[in-house]
Amino acid sequence: MTEEIGKKFRFKITVIGDGMVGKTSLIKKYTKGAFRKDYIKTIGAQFSVFDKEIDGDKIKLLFWDIAGQVDFNFIRSSFFNNSRAAIIIFSLEDNDLGTKSFEHIDDWYADISKYCGEIPIVIFANKVDLVNENSSDDTKIQELVDKYNFLGFYKTSAKTGDGVIEAFDAIIGNLYHKFKALSEEL
Repeated sequence: MTEEIGKKFRFKITVIGDGMVGKTSLIKKYTKGAFRKDYIKTIGAQFSVFDKEIDGDKIKLLFWDIAGQVDFNFIRSSFFNNSRAAIIIFSLEDNDLGTKSFEHIDDWYADISKYCGEIPIVIFANKVDLVNENSSDDTKIQELVDKYNFLGFYKTSAKTGDGVIEAFDAIIGNLYHKFKALSEEL
């Protein structure tokens, strides 16, 4: 009896957005199922490795969590190298952080395009647990998705876990199916 061995894939996914929008917390919620209340500023970048299996194929995910503070602009370009996809995160909070982090999506997209070219991008609208979801208008988010041809947007909460698995799995699934098809053409 021969055992079919699955393929192996490795994807670098860059996670960007303004400081304090929950980038690190979302990655930890997805990879470890954990949430930490205290804010700890990312210095430069953090790297998280997560192994996943889809249809018998092994996938190694490298999440590069790039500091959102302007102080770290000088090192960003080197962190984008070889990214296969990107996640732009903003805060849904109805305050200055929420407003500015949404407005800066255009800037984050410009950085990705400049350093990575055309790669799949999704938007995570984080901190959904802090807003009344019934009163939120998704029109502006959808307009950005359409304008830049993003894969879509997902409302997430690193604290409660709402939408986190679905959101990460959407971008991972996109990469997997794209690169699986390419590997089968060879």
